[in-house]
Amino acid sequence: YAVHFCVLGVIFHRTRLDHPLPSLSRTHTHTHPSLAYTSVMSQPPPPPSGPPPSRPNPPSRPPPPRSQPPPPRSSRPPPPNAAPPPPKPSSQPPPPPGPPRRVPHAFDESQLPSLRHGLTTAQERDKRRRTCRFIEEAGRVLKLPRVAVATAMVLFHRFYAKHSFTEHDRFEAAAAALLLAAKTEESPKKLTHVIQECHRLKNRGLQKQKEVMAGAAATAAAAAGRNSPVPIGYLDTKGEEFAKLKDRILLLERVILHTIGFELSIDHPYKFLVEQVKKMLVARQVEYITPPPPPSTSTAAGPSSSPPSNMAKMTNELVQYAMNFANDSMHTSLCLQFNAKTIALACVYMSVKFTKVRPTEGKMWSDILGIEMEALASISMQIMELIADKKGCELPIFETIRCDLAKMRERKAMQTQRSSGGGTSVKHESSSAVPSRDPKRPRTS
Repeated sequence: YAVHFCVLGVIFHRTRLDHPLPSLSRTHTHTHPSLAYTSVMSQPPPPPSGPPPSRPNPPSRPPPPRSQPPPPRSSRPPPPNAAPPPPKPSSQPPPPPGPPRRVPHAFDESQLPSLRHGLTTAQERDKRRRTCRFIEEAGRVLKLPRVAVATAMVLFHRFYAKHSFTEHDRFEAAAAALLLAAKTEESPKKLTHVIQECHRLKNRGLQKQKEVMAGAAATAAAAAGRNSPVPIGYLDTKGEEFAKLKDRILLLERVILHTIGFELSIDHPYKFLVEQVKKMLVARQVEYITPPPPPSTSTAAGPSSSPPSNMAKMTNELVQYAMNFANDSMHTSLCLQFNAKTIALACVYMSVKFTKVRPTEGKMWSDILGIEMEALASISMQIMELIADKKGCELPIFETIRCDLAKMRERKAMQTQRSSGGGTSVKHESSSAVPSRDPKRPRTS
């Protein structure tokens, strides 16, 4: 329609210039351009009374300057020993030489901010482990899904990778991480409920003394006909202490968001380990070292119910053990050192050792899982160190795992030397090739 109106307007304007119509009524001047055009074209044009008015000539424009043709190019190639053309002199001075660019490196535990503020490596690890246990217990009380609890632990580890434990209270940071993780995993909880439960868990050690002291006060209040409005271990929501704690947790929530760069998409090892277990079982890459006895046909449910096969039993055991090791890995800084898939593969390796499963066709676990040997050894050592610290002693299976890691490292070195053409004679290392502690982590004082 716009183009149509424009064309009609141009035609009407040219018609008025060629044939002036002074006898048009006022009604035609206020009508739509298309109606005015119709009324003009419906009337016969009057005869011209005189010579048509002359149109003014448009102003002449100077011709555009002609562009100079480019210089002819020489078709001859330059001589082979010709010197390169000199560089064009630049008017700006060259920039001053700056410091060399830092190449991104792996996670270094010795560079954590808490160590620069006087804490030792053992103290820093202990604070992380204890606070992660606090987060796990708070998530159980708040009835959060396991993924939300794992997200809160990852947020906590990332926050204290940039901040020191001496700068912020770790329990308040844990409460803020739980609050943010619950929102991220679409299971939000009320701020008041999170603060009350975290405060009660934090002061659970002093709660028994408060209960003894509050017992006598409650007895006296009951005798006087008064009841305490606040339960034991909780804060008064209308008090000044609760208001200050609420402001600090809300502030820490914003600080955590800025620290992690608003990166809330976090992967966890759980889905990767389930996929890896299914992949190994479908490809028939694992088998029991000692096959279990066949289950009896008579069960409690009746003779019609079929017993689970060895494949289903192996799947359940491998997934359950791997899940437990993945939960234990959240209490360490492994989420800062490796990606979720690598941690999942190492958890699957730990689970096959506990389930007494071996690879078929004499393959190595590192080849079946598709994980680097250094990463597998480092993750396994840190998980075993955590379990030994939790239980207070080392399990007998840990020595078997260390020996297996040492053998895989020797076979890997032999394969590397054969592929490089360096011969087949390799000096075998003892089982001490894999130390009792992770070689990448500094020794604790």
